[in-house]
Amino acid sequence: MNKIDQYLHKALAQNASDLHLVSGDPVRARVHGQLQILLDEKVEAETLQESMFEIMDGTTQRAFARDEAADFAYDIPDVSRFRVNVFRHLNGIGAIFRAIPSKALTLKQLGMPRVILDLCKQTSGMILVTGKTGSGKSTTLAAMIDEINRTLKGHILTIEDPVEFTHKTQNCLVSQREIGVHSATFAEALHSALREDPDVVLVGEMRDLETISVAVTAAEMGILVMGTLHTNGAAQTVDRIINSFPADKQSHIRTMISTSLRGVVSQQLLPTKGKPGRIAALEVLINTAAVANLIRQGKLDQLETAMQSGGSAGMRTMDSALMALVEGAYVSGREAYQQANNKSKFERLRNED
Repeated sequence: MNKIDQYLHKALAQNASDLHLVSGDPVRARVHGQLQILLDEKVEAETLQESMFEIMDGTTQRAFARDEAADFAYDIPDVSRFRVNVFRHLNGIGAIFRAIPSKALTLKQLGMPRVILDLCKQTSGMILVTGKTGSGKSTTLAAMIDEINRTLKGHILTIEDPVEFTHKTQNCLVSQREIGVHSATFAEALHSALREDPDVVLVGEMRDLETISVAVTAAEMGILVMGTLHTNGAAQTVDRIINSFPADKQSHIRTMISTSLRGVVSQQLLPTKGKPGRIAALEVLINTAAVANLIRQGKLDQLETAMQSGGSAGMRTMDSALMALVEGAYVSGREAYQQANNKSKFERLRNED
């Protein structure tokens, strides 16, 4: 067992989500959202580089030499899979490992609300899962893909950088492509996907205008497109997509989004109250007729109000989701106050453990 595997086994034994190896610093791991020292020994730059090159294939090594950073997936058979970023920094190199369960959890295991299950029954359009890094977007999307894989029949195509959860063929044929290995960019892979007869396309990250443009076009063509953005809030997500286009095209794209969008799920993870662990708080926007009308007219500032009044359609704001978690004794009032958008509603809870 090489040094990296030893560290990873130790991190997994502590239920860590991430392992941080930075030359010149102690080994650290993120456990239930908190970064803490796993081993006091400092990581030596030369040792870390040698150990990392042991687990990097030739393509990844060349990418690292060229760009001073690289992303790849690493697998310890029968243990876990990891998403890895390796980079150069002032004191040498560093590497961050994100643990990915060997099998996707189900929506039921994640405790997802009924509205998420209903979104999985859509056969066309666009579904977005958003949130900051480490908020569980990939886990939620993997559970949704697993639900579709088990209940529908069709072709699921995933485009990721790198491939995280691996899905076995169940009711659906599953094809998984990795950026940098099977295609140069997300946009190129998406262009190719339109000719590969997919029913569902998962886009690991919609990070640029071309990718977003092709994704919207695919959704308009009758494909179910699922993707992620690093945005905080459902309304901000719609705004980000529209404003990524030039001003003269925004009116047209608003119309396209108003008809193709199916829903936006924005999430964050909070530490659970009284026991180790984390729980997801979900903001949900469903594209009802009223929401579509607001998007078409560019009244995005009113989407928050639409979510507040759309409970019957499964919609909820982040603040209402946080309040429900507090009332159910899942999270502390202090934690909910820190993560709330409208803190005045949580003022009385700010000091509750």
